[in-house]
Amino acid sequence: MNCSEFRSAFAPATDDAAILEHVRSCDPCLDFAAHADPDILFRAIGGADMIPPGGVDAFVNDVMHAVHLRKAEDELAPRRAPLGWTRKLAVAATFAAGITGATLVWQHDRGPAQAPLNTQHATLSTRNFATKPVVETYSSNKATIVEMPAESGNSPQVVMILDENLPADL
Repeated sequence: MNCSEFRSAFAPATDDAAILEHVRSCDPCLDFAAHADPDILFRAIGGADMIPPGGVDAFVNDVMHAVHLRKAEDELAPRRAPLGWTRKLAVAATFAAGITGATLVWQHDRGPAQAPLNTQHATLSTRNFATKPVVETYSSNKATIVEMPAESGNSPQVVMILDENLPADL
């Protein structure tokens, strides 16, 4: 079957063996069919490539043989003895030590904030910032001035002046 025959014979939800075989070997026709019927991807799986070596019966026999072997191994394997009282006690002591340690760490982290060890260092870290001058009037042919009005009478109005000629530190 070629692509033109496939496109004329294809119908969604088809189980025609010739159409499914062509879809397995032709990617453009698979794309065409998947747009019309996405389930074709699952119906097209199969063919001679999916049959295991020796046939389906040999595969089933191998699986059943492996199941019986696993069952026999489980029956012959030594069972683990239940935990004795000494092991249970050791496990309980480990849990108690872990919970106690976690509680101590948690309490230590929640302790009061410590005062600075060196008060002179705290005074050295303060900085004085110089305020920049306020630009009340500005006129330029190349400047862009953006005004953002205040929402209430008490809050300041924000004005941005975008100009390449302004100094960088202003």
